[in-house]
Amino acid sequence: MRFIIIDGLDGSGKDTHAKLIQKYYLAKGEKVIVRTHPSTDNIYGIKAKKALLGQGKINHIKASMYYAFDVLRSVHKYHGKSDTFIMVRYLMGVAYLPFPIAKILYMFFSKILPTSNYMFFLDVEPDELYKRLLKRSEHEMFENLYDLIKVRVKALKLAKDWHIINTGTTIEQAQLEINKILEC
Repeated sequence: MRFIIIDGLDGSGKDTHAKLIQKYYLAKGEKVIVRTHPSTDNIYGIKAKKALLGQGKINHIKASMYYAFDVLRSVHKYHGKSDTFIMVRYLMGVAYLPFPIAKILYMFFSKILPTSNYMFFLDVEPDELYKRLLKRSEHEMFENLYDLIKVRVKALKLAKDWHIINTGTTIEQAQLEINKILEC
């Protein structure tokens, strides 16, 4: 099974690139499962999303906790059940926590959860992310310029062994870079 992780900040193109990867492998006749978090097919994902749309420390804690349960559920239920398994929003959810905690949780989760040679962090400058997010009708608690800057710094520190893909370019350019890595 090919295990692909697509992570990045909100607005970085995670779902877009996951769908393009899915389409590529489906065209080859493979069975592909894509899981995006927070997901909408279980109580953990639904509660995580609801908390992300709220404000304050309690919602931050709820979002983190439910997000973790949602990811764990997806791994348990879908890992190993297809030729290609694509996880959108996976380990980098910890970057929304204070860095000392994020670092510890990242090390913990990367030891107990499956990882891959195909871990992609989609990176975009915060100003561009913010412009993209302003076009959306719904806004999560971290979708402001200040948090985008802070979280990006933490995520890039954690993603030192990942493939960092600049998605501030065109979709086609970024996808070519991803495909080169997937074909190795």
